[in-house]
Amino acid sequence: MKHGWEGVVLKLMRGKNFTLTVQAAEDLDDRYRRLSFNDGGMLGATGTHPTMWVRLWFDNAGTPHQRAYTLLDPNPSTGTFGMEFALHDGCASRWARAARPGDTIEATVQGTGFTVPDPLPSRLLVIGDPASLPAINSLLDSMPLTPATIWFETPHPSDEQLPLRSGTARHEVHHVPRRDNGALLIETVRSALPAHLDDGSYVWIACDTSTTRALTSFVRRQLGVPKERLHSMGYWRAT
Repeated sequence: MKHGWEGVVLKLMRGKNFTLTVQAAEDLDDRYRRLSFNDGGMLGATGTHPTMWVRLWFDNAGTPHQRAYTLLDPNPSTGTFGMEFALHDGCASRWARAARPGDTIEATVQGTGFTVPDPLPSRLLVIGDPASLPAINSLLDSMPLTPATIWFETPHPSDEQLPLRSGTARHEVHHVPRRDNGALLIETVRSALPAHLDDGSYVWIACDTSTTRALTSFVRRQLGVPKERLHSMGYWRAT
């Protein structure tokens, strides 16, 4: 598949292209699906880091369309990893629903990047939702001894059962129903986060773009958290 003008831009920005092959598929529930992939040499060429993501290319009625997905449990020695797809309307979800072992998809690595803080933070303060769940799990895995408080937005009641890796006494999880386009999450975090914040905390935010911007502004401007102790990224746009 040709990648259109976006592919040209990514190539100019030194994006690297690979072909991934589906190895297995598992439905976690009726709204969430996990696929396992062979990396086509990708991990050996690019290396790995926590919360690493790639751009997958989908055919959208004859037009190339790219979406970013986080790698789950990447293993360079075997050249394998997983991805988890929240299923809704759209070409990416249609592809994920139909994907079977042996199917292939093109991927571009460009723009991803995250370094584990050194020294390690005294506490992780994480705000996310099902779209950023694989990245949250990767983040928790990268700092297994670091206490974490997680505010996890749940658009659907079943999202509380999603496989969040928070099964230790060091992890505190607060499920927040999605209401008013993220307003409840913003209100909840603005009220609760200051009590958990200290000079060694690290704040990580990945929700819809509007919510991420509002909370990032709050953390930087009103709480005064320096940029080296904050990572934020809008994972999707509310419509």
